Amino acid sequence: MTHTAAAGSAPSFSPGARRVVAASTLGFTLMFAVWVMLAIVGLPIRKELGLSDAQFTLLTAIPVLTGSLLRLPTGLLADRYGGKRVFQAVTLLTAVFALALAFVSSYAALLTLALGVGIAGVSFAVGNAWIAQWVPTSRQELALGTFGAGNAGASVTKLLAPVLITVVPAGLLIPGGWHFVPFLLGLLLLVCALSVQLLTPADQPRAASRTLADWLRPLGGAQVWRFGLYYVVFFGAYVALSLFLPKFYLDTYGVSLAGAGLLTAAFIFPASLLRPLGGYLSDRYGPRGVTVGSFVVMLLGLLPLLREQPLHLVLLFTTLVGVGMGVGKASTYTLVAQWYPRDMGVVGGLVGMLGGLGGFALPLAFAVWKPVLGPQSAFVILLGVSVLALGVFVASMLRLRALGLQPAFVAGSGRV
Repeated sequence: MTHTAAAGSAPSFSPGARRVVAASTLGFTLMFAVWVMLAIVGLPIRKELGLSDAQFTLLTAIPVLTGSLLRLPTGLLADRYGGKRVFQAVTLLTAVFALALAFVSSYAALLTLALGVGIAGVSFAVGNAWIAQWVPTSRQELALGTFGAGNAGASVTKLLAPVLITVVPAGLLIPGGWHFVPFLLGLLLLVCALSVQLLTPADQPRAASRTLADWLRPLGGAQVWRFGLYYVVFFGAYVALSLFLPKFYLDTYGVSLAGAGLLTAAFIFPASLLRPLGGYLSDRYGPRGVTVGSFVVMLLGLLPLLREQPLHLVLLFTTLVGVGMGVGKASTYTLVAQWYPRDMGVVGGLVGMLGGLGGFALPLAFAVWKPVLGPQSAFVILLGVSVLALGVFVASMLRLRALGLQPAFVAGSGRV
């Protein structure tokens, strides 16, 4: 149930809402770590099984496909039946597949279970809907930005997985080597599901019955699909680079597995932890201007990467790209929350699905075009996609201003 304040009073932020934001953020952080863990865990698997570049890329991208395609239906389920129930179900299912992944070694089994592990990716759509059910619309920018910072879970895997692979050897009573990473994460997911059950308030009855057609009606608008395009750049490209960079650093610069994880984490931290800042800036200055600024920052980081650079400059420019992504992810979802406050589950689910599909397709495009574009193929492709999205955004923004259209929530506030 969305909590609203009486006219003229400050909107309430109840203790239950605070627990929902905290639990969803922590749970999303853990599930995001699971979602992209094969980017690091897959490197020793590649060596162990002698995988080709194509096989390795497919293995790392498969979870992103599942987590993307299921975002829309799970967001809809969360809207209709309550965020807590669906969040728990997603957590438990992901735990089962992660634990199973720890006990297999064949490529076929790994691919199959990677599809199941990908369920972790739908936690974003579910968490957005859950928060929207408890946090007043006027307070959602910071709440959703804080929740979205759970993307930093990717850095958990990048930093800790190499250590765990080395410290926990094979041959123990528990799975060792790379197998220990999904084993440990699966156990943590079980703890997370129990914590959600015990520490968060029960779902409230839905205020009014809506038909499936009512829920899906917003998806007929072109604006929703444009939001999805922007999210391909800010989130899909973030996922793609999170999967791409460890192998890029390993193969191009010859760093160690731990070094590749550390360098990738330097990109992940700003791309994740600056999301609350993006929510704050969007609230203060308006999400349209913040989104344009995020595109520009990304382009400034990508342009020098079109040519081979020393390692320290690659680190600098990828960090700059991460800054643009972190702020842009929040501003995009602020736009979604302002235009579709009653439909965060379904609209946010579609936007998240499109962004996630970008995270699946882009790594495959990097691999396909690498023989033509060279090691910098990822940055060349991302630059092209970013320029396209920026052009669409500016054209749409100018059209809306010319027509005098803006969300009812910000009408009269001066924030656009």
